[in-house]
Amino acid sequence: MRLDRTSFILSAAAIAAAALLLSGCQSKRPSPQPAAGRAALPTMERVALGANACWFKSGDAAFRPYKLAPELNSFSGRPRILVVPARSPEARPLLVVEAEGNPARVSTYGPLMNEASAGRITADVNRWAGGARGC
Repeated sequence: MRLDRTSFILSAAAIAAAALLLSGCQSKRPSPQPAAGRAALPTMERVALGANACWFKSGDAAFRPYKLAPELNSFSGRPRILVVPARSPEARPLLVVEAEGNPARVSTYGPLMNEASAGRITADVNRWAGGARGC
């Protein structure tokens, strides 16, 4: 079969149009989602485990007068841990560590953040929030 010049141009245009239509049908790649382990709840779970092991179960003298009160099942989307006086667990928290969002934004506040241990608390929380384990 022999194509003249006009038929060739029309055939090429038809192929290009078909390719353009088909390219519009392809699904777009999903945008990358933050890793599930970086969301607020998994982040605070790591922080709670680290704080419990390194500050309280280890017998650390700096945390001996306190008790850990985790509140990870938060319906507000801000799981948190509280550090309260060991002899008055119902008292106001002396330290609050909470996270929000995905990736998590961690906040640390309370009277203990005005004490000498504030630098250590910040370093430990940041390390655990970043995925590190251990003391």
